[in-house]
Amino acid sequence: MIFDLYNFILLGICLFFVIFGLVFSKNEKSISSYLNAGRSIRSKSLTASIVASCFGVWILIGPSEAATWGGIGAVVGYALGQACPYLAMNILGKRLRSIMPQGNSLTQFVFARYGKTMLQVILLLSLFYMFIYLCAEVTAIAKVVQLISGTDLWKTSLIILVSTLIYTLKGGLRISILTDKFQFIIISIFLILIFYYLFLSGNINIDINLITSKASTLIDPKYFYGYTAGITFFIAVFATNLFDQGVWQRVFAAKSMDDVEKGFKNSFFIVLPVILLLGFCGIVAVSLDQAKDPSTIIFSLLLSSGGMMFAIAILILALTLVISSMDTLINAISSLIIIDGKKIFNSGSKLNYLNFSKLFIIILSVLVFFIASKGLSVLYMFLLADLLCCAAAFPVFYGMFKQDINGKIALLSVIAGLVGGLLFFPNLTFEKSILIGVLFDASLFPSWISTALLFWSFVVATILPIITTLILRKPSIQFSFVRIKQIILDIK
Repeated sequence: MIFDLYNFILLGICLFFVIFGLVFSKNEKSISSYLNAGRSIRSKSLTASIVASCFGVWILIGPSEAATWGGIGAVVGYALGQACPYLAMNILGKRLRSIMPQGNSLTQFVFARYGKTMLQVILLLSLFYMFIYLCAEVTAIAKVVQLISGTDLWKTSLIILVSTLIYTLKGGLRISILTDKFQFIIISIFLILIFYYLFLSGNINIDINLITSKASTLIDPKYFYGYTAGITFFIAVFATNLFDQGVWQRVFAAKSMDDVEKGFKNSFFIVLPVILLLGFCGIVAVSLDQAKDPSTIIFSLLLSSGGMMFAIAILILALTLVISSMDTLINAISSLIIIDGKKIFNSGSKLNYLNFSKLFIIILSVLVFFIASKGLSVLYMFLLADLLCCAAAFPVFYGMFKQDINGKIALLSVIAGLVGGLLFFPNLTFEKSILIGVLFDASLFPSWISTALLFWSFVVATILPIITTLILRKPSIQFSFVRIKQIILDIK
């Protein structure tokens, strides 16, 4: 009976959003509207959409899990890395709107500013990151549903993918933002209920003396790995969010610069405390000896004494979280194929790139279904995608404000960051890297380097492109940003 109830909720939530999406979808004929919702979104709707699309089911897993080994440092780094890109968009987003007001993506800027080779690099990087994110979300929700109800992974994966594809591919960004507003309300209500139960109800024993006794290392300000974890999370999460097409779509969908500023600032002040609170739950779980499986900490805390009602609440929240992020990812990937397909595939003007993008997404979803139904971990690929974004961040955005570099310099800077970062990037066991353990024995390096390979890989991948760009830049190169407006025309 309970099994049937949970599955009824799974089907009911998915069916609700399918019907809601189809009823309110206008089946956009204009590709421009499909991509940017007619550039008509005001700040309140923008805030709801940004937060809902940002909050995937990962928020119930990642922050608290990171806290169990990285402590307060990891939680703060995670939270700042996730929230600070929204402050950065007040600078980067408004700058890009001013130099290409008819734009729809960061990749359009990259093509106009740096040429086709850099476009191919950044497009591949963005698609790879969003594909891995999609795999992670579907895998996570399949495991959550299995934990609560015992439902097979493949069943949940199939239902979630099919239902989200149905309404997202029909309505485009406009319907994604519309459903985001409703999803934002659901997510807010259930997060408030969960935070009340965890921190105010008295059902969870949050005792500073107990934390100090059993999790002292995790709250120790001198904990070295807390600092390295925090910096690693900040660099990695911050950089990858800058290349998220779902975020850039919302920059261009805003009605005005004022809406961009208010929408992204509001999102910062919502996202930051939520991640901090969820991360702190990991430290509480360690103090209560409920962190045996770090990936299920929130569920363990809630289900230990919450009973069926909390299981239902978690299921509804998790399903809403994953659908809200998935429709954003699906539409974002589709939009990049529409925007850049002609430049990459050289298929001529006769190809309908809107239909081609939908076919591409469906094929990609089959691969996502396979990975999620097998419960395969995508953590390592996620970290690799993060590293790629770190290497590309400075060269791409430096050229958004400065004229003295070209496509060749930007590409060399990205390559320098990738090579340097990959030399330190750890293997699957996180015990050695190409440089430390393969080319040279680990004993030749101090322990603060050899035991923090992931940290140093991200630091090197971030710093080397900065150094390379600043060394290679030439005052004789004077790029005219006016050219971008001439190259980027509104897509009809």
